[in-house]
Amino acid sequence: MDKIKVIAIVGPTGSGKTKISIELSKKLDGEIISGDSMQVYRKMDIGTAKIKEDEKEGIPHYLLDIQEYSRPYNVCEFQKKCREAIETIHQKGKLPIICGGTGLYLKAALYDYTFQEEQKDEAYRQELETKTNEELYQLLKEIDPKSLDSIHVNNRKRVIRALEIAHSGKNKSAIEEAQNHEPIYDVLWIGLDIDREKLVEKIDERVDQMFEEGLEQEVVDLFSSPRTWEYTSFQGIGYKEFKPYFLKEASLESVKEKIKIHTRQYAKRQMTWFSRQVPVHWFASDQIEKIVEKVRCWLNA
Repeated sequence: MDKIKVIAIVGPTGSGKTKISIELSKKLDGEIISGDSMQVYRKMDIGTAKIKEDEKEGIPHYLLDIQEYSRPYNVCEFQKKCREAIETIHQKGKLPIICGGTGLYLKAALYDYTFQEEQKDEAYRQELETKTNEELYQLLKEIDPKSLDSIHVNNRKRVIRALEIAHSGKNKSAIEEAQNHEPIYDVLWIGLDIDREKLVEKIDERVDQMFEEGLEQEVVDLFSSPRTWEYTSFQGIGYKEFKPYFLKEASLESVKEKIKIHTRQYAKRQMTWFSRQVPVHWFASDQIEKIVEKVRCWLNA
C-alpha cells in the first residue's frame, strides 16, 4: 500500500515558512497542519506568532488553538493529533502540508516513534525533584548513559523524564534503539534557508512588532499570577522571559532583548537539528517556483 504523501516545511523561525505553506496550499490543493508546540494554546497569539485569520487566505489550518493554556501539551499528544489531521486531509483528497515546528515533534509524528507510558510514581518523582541538575545527570549516567547523547545536563525536565521512563521499565535509549527510525509517510522535507545577518534582522523586527501588537498585555493577562509560571505553556520563548519582569527584577526592555537572544539561539539550533536529522531539500524563501517544481516532481514520482 502506498504511503500518504506529506510535505514538511521547516527552517529557522522568521524564514518565511508560513508564506510558503500558503502558496503551496493554493497551487497544489493542500491544507496546513501547524507543527508548532506553542500555537496549540488558546489565547497565546502574539508571543507564538500565530497566523491571523486573514493571513490564512481561506486555507484550512489544523492544530491551532486546540488546548487550554493551563493544560500541559507534549510530543505524544502532538504525534496523535498530527497523524489524525494527516488522515483527515488525505481522506478529503487534499495534500497535507505541515508548517514549521520543533524537530522532535515533527519526527515523532512522521516517523515510527512509539512512546512508553511510564507508571506514575509520585514518591520517586518527589525524590528526583530534591536533586540538583548535576545529581540527576549523574544518576541517569548510571542508569541509561546512552540517553545522555541527546539530553543536556541542564535540561532538567528531559533528564527527569528519562529517569522516570527507566524507573518504570525499559530505559529510554533501549526503546529508541528498538525502533527503525523510518518515516511512516512519503515525506518531502522542504527547508527554508536564510542569510545569518538577515535572519537576525528579521527576528529582531518580529520581536519588536510583537511588543507593538501588545505582547506585554497578553502575557500579563495570562501569566501575571505566580501559580501560572509552572505551566508548560509559560516555558515557551516570548513568555518565560517575563518572569523577572513580574518579580520587578528586570525592565521591559531587557525582557525584549532576552526574547531576541533566545529566539536567535533557537533558530540556530533548528538549523543544526534539521540539517543532521532529516533529508531536507533547502531553498531560499523567495524560490517559490523552484519549490513548486520540486514538489510537482515528487508528487508525480
